[in-house]
Amino acid sequence: MALDFKTLLVVNAVNLILMAFVLGAIMRNPVSAAAASARASLVVQAIGWAVFMVTSIWGARWSEALPEGIFHVYHALGLWWIPTFSVACTSVSIWLMFRALQGWLGPRHGNWTMLSLAILTPLGYALAYDNYPVRVGWSNTLLAMQLLIVCIATLRPSSDRAGGWRWVIFLCALVMAGFTAARGILGAFYTQEYPSFTTPHPVNVLALLATNVSLVLVNLAVLVAWREEAEAQLRNHAYTDALTGLHNRHHWELRAPAVFDAAIRHGNDLSLLALDLDFFKRINDTHGHDEGDQVLTLFGQTILENLRSSDLAARIGGEEFVILLPQTDQQAARQFEARLRSAFLRNCERDPLLMVNFSAGLASLREVDTALTAFLARADRALYRAKEAGRGRLEVDV
Repeated sequence: MALDFKTLLVVNAVNLILMAFVLGAIMRNPVSAAAASARASLVVQAIGWAVFMVTSIWGARWSEALPEGIFHVYHALGLWWIPTFSVACTSVSIWLMFRALQGWLGPRHGNWTMLSLAILTPLGYALAYDNYPVRVGWSNTLLAMQLLIVCIATLRPSSDRAGGWRWVIFLCALVMAGFTAARGILGAFYTQEYPSFTTPHPVNVLALLATNVSLVLVNLAVLVAWREEAEAQLRNHAYTDALTGLHNRHHWELRAPAVFDAAIRHGNDLSLLALDLDFFKRINDTHGHDEGDQVLTLFGQTILENLRSSDLAARIGGEEFVILLPQTDQQAARQFEARLRSAFLRNCERDPLLMVNFSAGLASLREVDTALTAFLARADRALYRAKEAGRGRLEVDV
């Protein structure tokens, strides 16, 4: 088979369809919103290319094979909607890839711009369908803008899931933005050299070759990003308490010794709070475990809302929590505990059944403290005194 433009078009469409199928088979549900958007991006693009390929290469023979009634309706409606649909699929697929990057790399600028372009690109194409230079220039210019926004979206990630895969997407999007813009210039200003999308112009042939390579590379990048995300989720499940969102005992035992040793080594302040929800067993017995879980969830959320990035908080037992406060002396730790208690009581007011308080024990680092276990024991002793003194209060081990 000769390697002409139509052959490249078929290869491109077949590659897209196969990769969309394979990606869908590998990335089975449930997947994150980011992974679902990336998967949908490839599927939508494959649909657009498949429709365009069938109608542009075999459209005449295919339409003639239709029943007579449908044949007349098909031609009465005109063929403008077919390339418009293909352009819409391409534009939407780029927007979906942008949404995937938002999920993987953190909030990205340009969300409303991308959505607007995804609407305006096929709309302008359809309205200007009878004017070939305008519709080709319009659609390719806007598609190139979308691809450039995707390039920018790969930069400066605000998430820790930002491996080398994003540079693959950056490079592919940049190359395709260049070829797309070149097609727009050819169609708008050099129409005789590029009178249709299937014209075997050197730029068009190179663009299709680049598209085939980019599809493979972007598909691999998506799979790597998805695997990176899955590994991060596994680590998160291993180290995070699912109910409260705080670290679990295992993560506490891994992280807390390093924080303690760093404070000892540098001579920095360090405070430790041991917390216990008051009469928690009574809540479970009276209102049921679902209500008890709501209390635990609310307490965990309140702690997270009041932590600094350097603080370490964990749920180490049923209703037992610990918070390690680096660079924090006793007075500052008291103030933190007061803010936490006030915030928790305010949150509890939303539901009378959730009205509960907590007891707290505080220990601040002293020169005699040489082991984390002994440091934690001091906070536990203070916590025990708080319970003995009537609960709902803070006691300090001095």
